[in-house]
Amino acid sequence: MRAWLITLLLAVSASAFAASDYAREKKWAGEITPGIVVGDPVYLEQKNRHKFLGIYTEVNKAKMGLVVVHGIGIHPDWGIIGTLRQRLPDHGYTTLSIQMPILAVDAKPEAYVAHFPEAVERLQLAVAYLKSKGYKRVALVSHSMGSRMSHAYMTRNPPEVGAWASLSMPAAFGTGAAMTYEAIKAPVLDLYGANNLPQVLSGADKRKASLKGKAGSKQVVIPDTDHLFANHEDAMVQAVKDFLDSVK
Repeated sequence: MRAWLITLLLAVSASAFAASDYAREKKWAGEITPGIVVGDPVYLEQKNRHKFLGIYTEVNKAKMGLVVVHGIGIHPDWGIIGTLRQRLPDHGYTTLSIQMPILAVDAKPEAYVAHFPEAVERLQLAVAYLKSKGYKRVALVSHSMGSRMSHAYMTRNPPEVGAWASLSMPAAFGTGAAMTYEAIKAPVLDLYGANNLPQVLSGADKRKASLKGKAGSKQVVIPDTDHLFANHEDAMVQAVKDFLDSVK
């Protein structure tokens, strides 16, 4: 019991003081904001007064506001995240793609776990921003590490979030246990490529089983593509769009 308590206290202590690599965030923001063509940069402020970047793309009479959540060590306009944040507005969805906590380039995935509390705070702030803009319906669209971070948020069942599109959800770090959706009340789309990473494919059956009986939830597999949905971005966007369109 004593060893368990010490481990718990160390974990709480680490999470209490863990923060993203703010210098690297600033560097990313300085590099990408001058080139933003679709959407506008906005900055959201955390309790510690750190301001992080978001890219807000507004649609007139939007169906819903979406928080777009990127994966490990990148930024809110990178690769498929840029594709999602720019193309979902074409289907009637306002997007807010936000900078999530990042570490050094060589940081291992498991090192990010201590930063999940900060990730949750950022998701809360992003949802609040969309609500302040008048969006009564809000959903998350996340990828990879962003899906792990979103899982930490969505297990709290925030009443403001009505749906979650979870792309390429990896297994739990260290244990390799599948991340599942039993505790989540909102409809979930579990989307992945058939040629995904082993840590995504290994948990697919359990993730699917955890969606059973959940109204509006489903698992979709896109054939002949990988973790990043390479060369199948159209199918990726269409799957997310179809899911969001189906949410009541």
